[in-house]
Amino acid sequence: QVQLVESGGGLVQPGGSLRLSCAASRLTISSFRMSWYRQAPGKERELVARIDSVADYADSVKGRFTISRDNAKNVVYLQMNSLKPEDTAVYYCYADSPFTRTYMGQGTQVTVSS
Repeated sequence: QVQLVESGGGLVQPGGSLRLSCAASRLTISSFRMSWYRQAPGKERELVARIDSVADYADSVKGRFTISRDNAKNVVYLQMNSLKPEDTAVYYCYADSPFTRTYMGQGTQVTVSS
């Protein structure tokens, strides 16, 4: 079945960087709009960044996060720089298309703390 597997999360100090990866199987990411969402404890899930023909970002991460895709490897990345404690959340990879259902990964934990 279709799988989206996130990796790259962890514990990082404020100001640090992490790169998240989302590896897709049985799904061709070039045919989907790929997105990263996050959910912090007690908060609603929110869109962080998405990419199809262009990339869009939440205001809170503009200038710090970069979404990219490697269609040959079928992987989507989220480069996160200048991390802040408020970036702490579980980060989820999504794939959506107007022609089929939306797919979501299991999430990866990002914790920004000193």
